[in-house]
Amino acid sequence: MYSKREDVRSMLKRNGYKKAYPEFSTCPSLQQQLIETIGTDDFETYFDFATSGIYAPGIPTASEEEFRTYYKNELKQGVYFDNYGVAHEPGSKEAAHMTRMIHPLKGLVSLDMIKNYPLPDYKEVDQANLVDKCNQIHNRKQFSTAHVQCSIWEQAWYLRSMEDLMADMMTDDEIAAVLLDRVTNTLIDGIEMYARAGVDSLFFGDDIGMQSTILMSVSLWETWLKPRLKKAIDAARAINPDLIIFYHSCGYIEPFIDGLIECGVDVLNPIQTECMDFKEIHAKYGERISFSGTIGTQTTMPFGTPDEVKKAVWTNLEIAGDKGGLLCCPTHILEPEVPVENVLAYVEACKTFK
Repeated sequence: MYSKREDVRSMLKRNGYKKAYPEFSTCPSLQQQLIETIGTDDFETYFDFATSGIYAPGIPTASEEEFRTYYKNELKQGVYFDNYGVAHEPGSKEAAHMTRMIHPLKGLVSLDMIKNYPLPDYKEVDQANLVDKCNQIHNRKQFSTAHVQCSIWEQAWYLRSMEDLMADMMTDDEIAAVLLDRVTNTLIDGIEMYARAGVDSLFFGDDIGMQSTILMSVSLWETWLKPRLKKAIDAARAINPDLIIFYHSCGYIEPFIDGLIECGVDVLNPIQTECMDFKEIHAKYGERISFSGTIGTQTTMPFGTPDEVKKAVWTNLEIAGDKGGLLCCPTHILEPEVPVENVLAYVEACKTFK
């Protein structure tokens, strides 16, 4: 029996595929426009998404009062804390994923405070609930993806601040090793939980690129982040060797691609078209790794015509070829500037390819 789930797996393994499936996420205002246009908020069903994300419910974490003890200055009204105790000041309601972060470990020089900072406890998550959520996705014949983005580097600097963590790493300060190890071990608890639940894939991610260059030197990444990423991926594969491993980084990251492949990454996301040329990247690496993304959210989706959106989709799918290796989708969340017509054109392009 035909299954979208198995078709996606085959495509990501570059073993051929039957259909190109759409996949996207939107900001609140665009989501509302789409709902008004199509008459439902169930985008997965309406647009026939082949993949579905899964998130752990009720992750035990420290109290807000405990987190607040790490902040020296008064926090603004409306601030909220994530599971790691990072304080977020809300930004624009139109771009809900953008906030101003306040870093609880910024400026600390006490190694004991770094060692004792409260991190989430994934070992106490309701595993049965997670298994049930995973089974629901698979019963719909969809491919399940557990999101563990902001995996190591980003989560660590969210806590410490990018400036402080960069300085720690470059001066070989013990704080960097302790913090990165603690974040890595917490991540491993989470990914082992998802792997035991039976997910098809894990979506790692840490932004290590900027618009036109890399965020840090390759040697710094290889010293501090590569071995920890590999450790986490190896831990997941020890439970399920067939897990598909995605890795997300915005920006220009070509110098890291070989290293990511060596870590065990199967699918690279998003190949930001404003920073890298998909045709060139595919020619160099397409026999060893697959891709998701490639449709620009800074250019094509907000400012192209519907025909230009369709052409971009078809061009990139043709580059990938009959064996697949490309889950063709927007490179990031679709923001308010994206016309509804372009979203519908993107979906139509996926559905009419082949």
